Amino acid sequence: MAIATVFFGLRLGSNAAGQAPARAENQTISLGIVSEANQKEIERHYRDFIGYVARKLSSEGKVIAASTPPELAKLLEQQKVDFYMESAYSTYIINEVEGAAKLLLRRWQRGKPEYHSFIFAKRNSGVSRLDDLRGKIIVFENPKSTSGYFLPKFFLLRNGFKLSEKSRLDESVTPAEIGYIFALSQEKLVNLVLSNQAAAGAFSDDDSARLDDKAKAEIRVLAQTERLPRYLVSIRKDLAPALADRLRAILLSMSEDEEGRRILQKTGETTKFDMLPEGEEGMRRRLLETFYALPSK
Repeated sequence: MAIATVFFGLRLGSNAAGQAPARAENQTISLGIVSEANQKEIERHYRDFIGYVARKLSSEGKVIAASTPPELAKLLEQQKVDFYMESAYSTYIINEVEGAAKLLLRRWQRGKPEYHSFIFAKRNSGVSRLDDLRGKIIVFENPKSTSGYFLPKFFLLRNGFKLSEKSRLDESVTPAEIGYIFALSQEKLVNLVLSNQAAAGAFSDDDSARLDDKAKAEIRVLAQTERLPRYLVSIRKDLAPALADRLRAILLSMSEDEEGRRILQKTGETTKFDMLPEGEEGMRRRLLETFYALPSK
C-alpha cells in the first residue's frame, strides 16, 4: 500500500567563526512529510519521533510539509532538509533523477528489511504466463505504490512488454500492449482478478501472505520481481560528515532501548534501522538496475 512520503532534516543554525561547534542549542532538526494530511495532523503523528531525535542531539525539532518528491529534492538542495527516508522508487527519483541526496541506511518495517512483488492471475482463467497478458488488462494498486505499481510495472517493461494506462476495464487494448488500471485498494484489486474482470494483478509478498486460504488457492503467480528495501534513509549530499555520523548512530541505536522501540513502532511500524548490506554504491546500483530508463510506456 502506498505510504505517505517521509523525510527528516538536521540543519545547523549559524555559528560565528571560532565558536565551539558543540553548541547543539543552535541546531534544528526538521522533519518533513509529503502527505495530503494537514500540518497539524503531520506534527501530531511524528511528534514523538522528532522529539526523540531532537533530544539525542540536544536540539529543537519541527515539521515541514512538501507535496511531491521533486519538492523534497528542492528542499534538500536549498539545505532546508537534510535527512529523509522513503520507499525505493521515491528514493531513486530524489537521489538519482534529481541528484539531491545520497543513501545512508536501510529501514526495516514489520520485522522485515525487504520485499518483492508478485504478478498473479486467477487459476483456470487461461492466463498462465506473462505473454498471455498481451491485449488484456492488469490491475495495479495505486500510482504512488512501489510494490503495487512501480516494481511490477518496471519489471514488465524490462522484459519487453509495452504498457498503456486505461481509464476503464472495458477500454480497448491492442494485441501489442498490456493495459493497466488502478484499483486504489488491495481488496478491490484481488476481487477484480478473482472475478475475471481483469486478467492479472500485482501486489507485495506481504499482501499475498494476508490472503485467506481460499483466495490463495485461487491465484497463480506468473512472475516475481526483484527484492528491494522497504525503505531507505538518505541525507543531502553536502551534509557535514560529523552530522551524518551522529544521525546514523542515533537511528542505528534507536531499537536498543524501550522508548526508541515504542516510538519506532508508532512511526509506520518501523522495526529498526541497519547498514546498507551492499554499501551505498551497491544499493545505488540495485535501484538503477530496477528503475532506470526503459522502453516507451
